[in-house]
Amino acid sequence: MTKQSSRPGGSPPPRAARPAPTTGPQQGMDLLVLRAQLARAEKAARRAQHAPPPVRAAPQAPVKPQREADLAGVSTDEFSLSRAHARLREAVYDGRYHLCDHAIGHARAEGFLEHDVMNVLLTGRVRAVYPEDRRWLVCGYFEACGVKLPLHVVAQHARDGFVEIVTAFVPKQPHHIISRARLAVMLRYDDQTIRARTAHAGNRVGYRGKGRWKKSA
Repeated sequence: MTKQSSRPGGSPPPRAARPAPTTGPQQGMDLLVLRAQLARAEKAARRAQHAPPPVRAAPQAPVKPQREADLAGVSTDEFSLSRAHARLREAVYDGRYHLCDHAIGHARAEGFLEHDVMNVLLTGRVRAVYPEDRRWLVCGYFEACGVKLPLHVVAQHARDGFVEIVTAFVPKQPHHIISRARLAVMLRYDDQTIRARTAHAGNRVGYRGKGRWKKSA
């Protein structure tokens, strides 16, 4: 057995080499997450610099109150509306209704269909009752080309429970109730029938004669 020399000039014993640090999978994932966060932050900063200013919604004008003269002869109490609502749904579900020509003409002229009228009767609500005329005003909505528009339907009920859909129209003022006078004028003069007129023999403007047809050359 030999004894190591302890002289000051002697070389120290060799040390074991340290293992090189290895990069684990967790550290690599942390770097990827950090890069993704930095990329998202840079994109958000660029978008904030070029973002357009927010568009402010135009203030809506308040709805003008309806005149009391328009509500003459119109019932809007909760009891009358709920009773009319129940009778209307019962008549529609039982098939005891008829769609008048006036409503069909308005549907073709204003861009809504017959099933839109029936949808308003089923999903809309009764807003006014005309006791003297035995009519109800049903308000709802229909959709055309992705735009939601108001639709008012007037139904007239008989004593036996049968309901006639008198007319339907797109109102100019959806929040107002049409008066009895305006509704009567609409049903009386706003028809879609074609009227024929016969021309009688007579003098033309600027001609003097005996009232006969002038023969062309």
